[in-house]
Amino acid sequence: MKSLAMFGEKRSETGKVSTKLLRTEGKVPCVLYGNKAKPVHFFIYSADFKDIVYTPNTYTAKLSIDGQVCRAMLKDLQFHPVNDSILHADFMTLSEDKPVVLEIPVKVVGNSPGVRAGGKLEKKIKKLKVRGFIKDMPDFIEVNIDSLEMAKSIKVGELSAANLTFMDSPVNAILSVVSTRAVKQADTAAGAPAAASK
Repeated sequence: MKSLAMFGEKRSETGKVSTKLLRTEGKVPCVLYGNKAKPVHFFIYSADFKDIVYTPNTYTAKLSIDGQVCRAMLKDLQFHPVNDSILHADFMTLSEDKPVVLEIPVKVVGNSPGVRAGGKLEKKIKKLKVRGFIKDMPDFIEVNIDSLEMAKSIKVGELSAANLTFMDSPVNAILSVVSTRAVKQADTAAGAPAAASK
């Protein structure tokens, strides 16, 4: 899984006044947890969150805080209720020897017979929650639709990924092919002559 470099600076103060001042300067107050160490309070410029937050992909962060580097995951974000600016961010340190749970994007591959017949492919789950070691985490989970017929679905339980456990319910549909209005009208039109000939 890819990591994005993010650069932060430790905070000398953590009170409300200091926090408000950081936000007016375009900085986001952050906290780093993990590895039984004390939480690290720092800040990152708000513009640096663009590539890790506003994307359909999932990335880990290569955090550099005052020169100390660690790999972390963005655990929680708080947004302003009116303008959607980021108010606060929580990061969690990642360890190679401890499993984590991440949401990995779904990548559709193949050519569905149901779609070729005029159906519409509906993606019901855009990201799958998986558990495993960070070294085994892929950039995406491939879902092959070469055998997906009209009015059929591919469920979580039908997938497999090396060294990963899917946390979503196995009966949840990831993708479905649904009949469109045009297909239904064509079926009705095709059935009408057959009925008339009886």
